[in-house]
Amino acid sequence: MEQRLNIYETQPEAFNGMFALEKFLTEGPLNKKQISLIKMRASQINGCAYCLEMHSKEALKAGECPERLHILTAWKDSNQFTNDEKVLLRMTEEITNIQESGLTDETYQMATELFDTASLISIIMAIATINSWNRIAISTRLAFNNSVI
Repeated sequence: MEQRLNIYETQPEAFNGMFALEKFLTEGPLNKKQISLIKMRASQINGCAYCLEMHSKEALKAGECPERLHILTAWKDSNQFTNDEKVLLRMTEEITNIQESGLTDETYQMATELFDTASLISIIMAIATINSWNRIAISTRLAFNNSVI
């Protein structure tokens, strides 16, 4: 597949808001592993090869176990993920698949019992951000080997 256009080369300022969101996330209460799980799971759902390649490397660098990345699609049936991580992944799936039911009351309630307000905001913003990146990468056919982002 040939890349359609490179937004960053043509209009880098178009990414200013996205980069600001990424900065917000790195300065927030979530750790790198939590952010990596969100980015990986949303990118799996959206089928974004570019983001999966990038974020799997980031996750491993942050200390994530390769085994957990291999079974991430089956997180519900695995004992490899903590309760906090399972709620985080459940939120990721529900918000990414917003057309189904969105973030359900049940999941939101579980999240409020595990996470403080700042963490909940960061989780929602991380999910929204990676979904935006996925859509940019897929619609422009961004290729990992020739991208500057």
